[in-house]
Amino acid sequence: MELQLSGGCEVHPGNVSEHFLHVAYQGEYILSFQGTAWEPAPQAPQRVDLVIKVLNQDEGTKETVQWLLNDICPQYVNGLLETGKSELEKQVKPEAWLSSGPSPGPGRLLLVCHVSGFYPKPVWVMWMRGEQEQQGTQRGDFLPNGDETWYLRATLDVAAGEVAGLACRVKHSSLGGQDLVLYWGEKGLGLCWKWRAVVL
Repeated sequence: MELQLSGGCEVHPGNVSEHFLHVAYQGEYILSFQGTAWEPAPQAPQRVDLVIKVLNQDEGTKETVQWLLNDICPQYVNGLLETGKSELEKQVKPEAWLSSGPSPGPGRLLLVCHVSGFYPKPVWVMWMRGEQEQQGTQRGDFLPNGDETWYLRATLDVAAGEVAGLACRVKHSSLGGQDLVLYWGEKGLGLCWKWRAVVL
């Protein structure tokens, strides 16, 4: 015989909480604790009604379950949130720079936009021409830095004569809605690359 229990709570602003306690028998959901009493699951077999009747007569167990779900669980979750608040709210701004990678072929360039030192992990990096996203942008894997921040690179394979007007745009929660934009340009007859960063 195998019984499985799944319980927990969600804490919302204003210390309002929602909780749940589900019981399964041999992997099949049979009953749950709702408010102040046990109730059968919608597809529970008829014999569960007898179990629920017995459980609902046990006031001590019902009070203990209510106490665990209504008091202990929200206190525990709030404690975890308070303890981890600084980590959850941590924001580290990215640094970004441009370089060229190995040539993909004759007359072509591989533009590389490096973004490093950012936290949290979600970041948006894209090669752009004006406001138009360059669909050839290839993003690498997220790589961890030693200080718990992240590194990501985005590359673009482009014809050497088409680099003018290209820029790498970075969006990250730490930038407060102001994108980081690095421009790539060509200067003179030889290949000499320059870039400048602009915060929008």
